Order: sequence, then C-alpha cells, then structure tokens
Amino acid sequence: MSDVIEMTHPLIKHKITMLRDERTGTNEFRQLVEEIAMLMGYEALADLKTHDVEIKTPIENTVQPMLNGKKPAVVPILRAGLGMVGGILALLPNAKVGHIGMFRDEVTHKPHVYYCKLPSFIEERLVIVVDPMLATGGSLIDAVNEIKARGAENIKCMCIIAAPEGVAAFTQAHPDVTLYVGSIDRCLNADAYICPGLGDAGDRIFGTK
Repeated sequence: MSDVIEMTHPLIKHKITMLRDERTGTNEFRQLVEEIAMLMGYEALADLKTHDVEIKTPIENTVQPMLNGKKPAVVPILRAGLGMVGGILALLPNAKVGHIGMFRDEVTHKPHVYYCKLPSFIEERLVIVVDPMLATGGSLIDAVNEIKARGAENIKCMCIIAAPEGVAAFTQAHPDVTLYVGSIDRCLNADAYICPGLGDAGDRIFGTK
C-alpha cells in the first residue's frame, strides 16, 4: 500500500477551512489554493536530493548544498489542478510543467483523458501531480497511469481534500506512489461529491458555474 500523508500543520488546516466556506469569493479562493499548495509542497519535497557545490560568499569560499538531478515536473490535472501550480512553482521556480486534461462523465462518474503533454525526459524527473480534489480516485488513478506509461517512476501526488473512498482506490491502484492530502473528509455522497467538501474546486477557482 502506498504512503498516505495527511497534513497536520495548523496553517494548512486553517486555510482549508477558509476554502470550505461558501462565502469565500473567487479571488480569495484562488489565492488560498495556491498558498495551501505551497505549504503542502514544502512538506512533500522534504526528501529532495542535494549535492555539494563550491561558492564564494562575500566572506570566504565555502561548500554548500544545492538541488541535484533533473528539474522536477509539476503536472496539474486540468482544469482545477492549475490552481495549485503557482504554489509549487514558488518553491521550485525552474520546475517544468506538464498538463493532463480529464473530464468526468456526469452519469457514470468515470474519468476520460482528452489531453496529455509532459516535459521531455519525464522518466528522469520527480513528477508532482496536483489536483485539489480526490473524490472517487478515478481521475488521479488514470493520470498516474498516463505518466507511468511514459516512463516516469518517481511520482508524488498532492490533493487538498480527499474522500476515504478515493484514497482507498488510489492506494490500491498505485501502491508505489506517495499521496499527500490536506484533509481526508467523511465520505462521498450519491453524486460522488466529497462531504463536507468545498463544492466544485474548478468552478470556485475560475468563477464559473
């Protein structure tokens, strides 16, 4: 079974509560999603590899750590995942960005991939897949399938809120992928929406209905 890490930092919990509030407007919601992504990213990227380099400070020469290897790739699941990209890029401004487009059949609740464009040498990169919501788990499962099919092995996923059903489905499908979640909520309702949830993240980020 894959690692599931639920965030415990009080700042993350506080900001998620603000996200949930139906009174939170589009601009504030968008900012909160970005801030939460950055705080979660700080936790999720704690194991990045470094190597020593020699530099000269105004005082003396010194050997200090810098990030090692190919630049990571951030891959949002369109469209709501776009709201989290800025938070990760604030931490990793040189990261590459890919995109996976998916939509959910409103009757079957099954995801369908309509677009996938990933950075070159994806098999050599840490891939950070971002999507604010993990409901049934179908979209995230299929997104990771697409990424693995292109050779990537070092993958992490970040979701702001998740349903237990989605977490269980994802960990069964991808036991080798670490999942970072801001909050694991109570359940899915009959329409496959997370409860208590926060509504439709894409609509609230982009101000659409």
